Amino acid sequence: MSWSIPARAVLAALAIHTLWGGNPVAVKLGLEVFPPLWSGFLRFALGCACVAAWARWQAIPLAPARGEWRPICAIALLFTLQIALMNVGFGLTTAANGAVLIATNPLFGVLFAHLLVPGDRVRPRRAAGVALAFAGTALVLLHGARAAGAPAAGPGTGDWIVLASACLLGLRLALSGRFLQRVNEVRLSLWQMLLSLPLFAAGGLAFETIRWEHLGPRPVAGILYQGIVVAGVAFTVNYTLIKRYPPSVMISFNFVAPVAGVLLGASILGEQLSAGLFAGMALVAAGLVLITRR
Repeated sequence: MSWSIPARAVLAALAIHTLWGGNPVAVKLGLEVFPPLWSGFLRFALGCACVAAWARWQAIPLAPARGEWRPICAIALLFTLQIALMNVGFGLTTAANGAVLIATNPLFGVLFAHLLVPGDRVRPRRAAGVALAFAGTALVLLHGARAAGAPAAGPGTGDWIVLASACLLGLRLALSGRFLQRVNEVRLSLWQMLLSLPLFAAGGLAFETIRWEHLGPRPVAGILYQGIVVAGVAFTVNYTLIKRYPPSVMISFNFVAPVAGVLLGASILGEQLSAGLFAGMALVAAGLVLITRR
């Protein structure tokens, strides 16, 4: 694999994927006050502001064309469900497990793309990557991390919910691959967030209660990190890199996110890591490299 990109682009890609790895930790911090649907609302309200400001600076028109509304609405509905499941799942498992399991989304993306995107077939090397990563996923489910003082780890409800979210994320990426042939990627990203806001707000009002008595620096920092750092800055930097360099090369840095998530979960939340988690993380990372490399 030849990576003819400058060192500063490599460092930028490593940085944004490390930031994405911190998202499960940030979600868990935010959930101390803001339940899953309200967390989604606040995160993407901030993300919309960041992406809209960047699009305006880049002079990118934000109003969808007539033929773009249907795919944008379809992706927005899938996006809302996927994020809601992810937030719920992160709240019920460790950040380390969540970081590794959500990082399996390219595996599902490969499988859905094989079915939905003409010409995007699963070749032997990618099939081997899928098999490796699924083996790693099984290890994480069976022998993942646990919170400090928690009983022995095992597959819990939160793990399965995060895995379901990863599956929906893979489907969303595969469908986006088709829709982006006729929809501008910045508008798609902005409007999927924007259209999710009333859905998150309605669900939050109907089913959730914000725990204002727990408000403090940790949950506020978690929400700001999700909205500004992940949904805002990381997106714009990643989009700039993909515009300048081969997307397949940029996607190859995906393996960094679960590693960062595992280490941050241990250092910030005091999660107890296991040999099974590290083995599963290594298999998932190896599988992602095989899937995404050219």
